[in-house]
Order: sequence, then C-alpha cells, then structure tokens
Amino acid sequence: MTATVDRCAFRERDVLDGKYFVVRAKKEQIELGDGSFGIVYKVKDERKHFYALKLLKLWEIPPDVRKLLIERFDMEYETGQIQSKYLVRSFDHGLIKGNPYIVMEYCPNGDVISFIENNEYDLVKIGRHILYGLKDLHSCGKVHRDLKPENVLIKEDGTVALTDFGISGDRNKRMTERNILGKPTQIFGTYAYMPPEQVKPKRGDATVLPTTDIFSFGVMIYQLITRELPFGRLENENDLALYLKRGKEGDWNRHKLKRLAKYDFFNTVVEGCLVPEYKTRLQTIDEVLALFPSNRQSTYKPSISGSVYQHEITEGVLLRMMQGEEYGAVYKLNDMLEGKCMLTIGRKESGNTNSISVQEEQSCYISRKHCTLEWDADTRVWCIRDGQWDKSSENWKASTNGTYVNSKEVSASWTYYFYPGDIISIGDTKFRVEGY
Repeated sequence: MTATVDRCAFRERDVLDGKYFVVRAKKEQIELGDGSFGIVYKVKDERKHFYALKLLKLWEIPPDVRKLLIERFDMEYETGQIQSKYLVRSFDHGLIKGNPYIVMEYCPNGDVISFIENNEYDLVKIGRHILYGLKDLHSCGKVHRDLKPENVLIKEDGTVALTDFGISGDRNKRMTERNILGKPTQIFGTYAYMPPEQVKPKRGDATVLPTTDIFSFGVMIYQLITRELPFGRLENENDLALYLKRGKEGDWNRHKLKRLAKYDFFNTVVEGCLVPEYKTRLQTIDEVLALFPSNRQSTYKPSISGSVYQHEITEGVLLRMMQGEEYGAVYKLNDMLEGKCMLTIGRKESGNTNSISVQEEQSCYISRKHCTLEWDADTRVWCIRDGQWDKSSENWKASTNGTYVNSKEVSASWTYYFYPGDIISIGDTKFRVEGY
C-alpha cells in the first residue's frame, strides 16, 4: 500500500492510470454508483471498449482499517477472475493516487430490480442464472454472503450475473465497518437477506457455508415476485427486531407468494430456502435447481477456472486452497502419508506438528488441532474427522468452530468420507478436493 493517498474526483474525459477514459454514466451524473467505501465510473479504453471501474475511496477510510479493506478489495478482484458467464469478470487492477481500483465488465442493463421494472422478463431464467453464478462461486470454495438485488446485474445479452464479491468467502467476514469513533456500525451483508445463523451471535463466528447464499436467494426471489420482503417491512431500525424475529421463526408471508407466484414451484423453492435452521435448509445449489422445471434450452455450463478440475483419481487425492491466506496452495495427501495412515490440519503456530499448517492472519478461528484426515486402505478413500487426539488429556478434542464438508458439519466422534469436488471448510479457510 502506498503511503500517500489523495482524494479523487473525476470528470468526463479524465484519463485514469494512463489508459482509461471517464465516460458520463448518465445525463445527470458522472458516476455509475457511489457507496460508503467505493465509487464506480463508466470508462473506455483506447479500443473504445466500455468497462466499470471501481475505485476504493481510501482517502475516506481511517488508517487503522485500510489494510483489511484493501484485502477485501483484493479478494473481490480475485473472485472476479473466475471465468464464469454468470459472474461479473475482473480484467485489471491498480492504484490511482494511492487508491486501489478494479476494472470490471460493464453491464448496461443495471441491476435486476431496475431491469424487471422497465423490461419484459422471465423470472425462471433470472432465478436459474443467479443459481448458476452461485454454483460457480461455491465450486471454488467461495460464499457470496451479500446476495441481494443490487449485486445482481444484467449483461447486454440478457445474462444475469453476480457482482460485488468483496466479502465473498470467509476471510474478512468478521471485520465490521466502523465509524470515525471506531465503533462497530454494522455486520457485513444486508440484514434483509441474512439468514438467522449469520445474525445470531452464537453462529456469528462460525464458518459461512453455501446455505447462507441459499437463504438469501429465497429472500430475493420472494421479493422479485411480490415486490416485498418475506418477513415484513424493513424501513428503519424499529422494524429490524421484528424482522429478524420472524426470520428466526420462519414466519414469512406464504399467502402472498401463493397468490402472486405464476408458477407453483416457486412456493416450494422459497419454502426450502427460508428454513431458519441451516442444517435442514436446502443444502446445495443443485438441490435448489432440481426444484426448477426442466428446460433443455437453459443448461448449466461450468466455469473454466472454477469447476473444471481432475475428478479422476490416478495417484491420489489433493487439497487445493481456494480461500485463505495461502490461496492456491496444493497438498497431495497420498504423497504426504510416508507410511502413515492419517494427516492432521491445524493453525500454523510454533511448536505445532500438523501435516498441514494453516495461516490465518486476521483471526484464529482455526484451532491448533482442528481436524484429522484418514486414509482407508481397504476402500482406498479419504475421510475426515473433526478435532484431533490430545495426548495431555488422553482424549479426542473437537475444534472450536467445527469442520465442514460442503454444508455438512463433520462430527468429532465419527469419520466422513470426501471425494473430488467436495469443499472442506475450516475456520476462514476452504479447500477443494481434487484427484491427481
């Protein structure tokens, strides 16, 4: 991070970083959007290709939180590198007067709310495309965690794509935005779309799972159909307590949805998504998609960099870090055995002897002895168990925040088999299982 950070206020035709020309977004304004921490400009390059340039307003951010916000911004760029038709792509990044920027796909049709208000639309198609985008994110070990209409854009060809991945995954999800007094002002994400386990303190520190996005999807689909939120009005802080209470109790307006939904299957979709208990909610995007009517003209095509990997096991199984401080690290489990039958994973710390030591700079939500991987020589399959054997107490000790395979919590009392394509989540770190 550069030591000097200057305020930026650009005008039409200004040249940014020597290669992007500012274009007036609308007749009455320069910016495409202006939020608490970022401002978005419409720009074009020398080839007259249009893009959206998102600038982090570092000059307005207290120095003590800049580092975390820059990491959040970097995460957004990295997630935008996933080559998926249903995610807004990132093409470039850099610094302007000390402020980080990302150059992204320009989506001329705006967000999904403004689009359906001004155009003919197919809500079944919109729903499918949102789910395809989530499927690509989840296959990369990432959770959006801030899914809402403002973060769903419509491309020029009508494709629906997800954007704003600044808090996708888990890495900085516990960081709060702070006012000038340094006090927490809000949890990341928007309360209207947050599942109970994301709000409830007991689960607030736990690993974020795909079921978080599934709940948010249910809220959003309900809103697109009825033009209202499922748990009632949420216009001010006085409404918040009642809204969250209804969310926790699963008390949403089913009658209105049944009256307005054009297709009966939407009732089943929303019912399965808005289950308050995450363990009994629809668990995967495939389960949600299975409730949609079949359509040969709309099929899911996996992303190039996200979902294509080696399923076939020729020599063994590896873990690829998809989210975490050592993003991209690869651990070939069978090569690491060296005559043993199990491997251990835990927090990187002096004195620890884990087979895989995981660094988490911002938090210690990975236990010193977090989980154990076991090789079943008879079935030639790997399995995982939460926690590790503790010699001092001569007992099996569970982790603090749990171990998950996809959305399923793994027990400390029995092992769980995992296979290529599965996502293992421990603390703020996620691994994808692959063959090699």
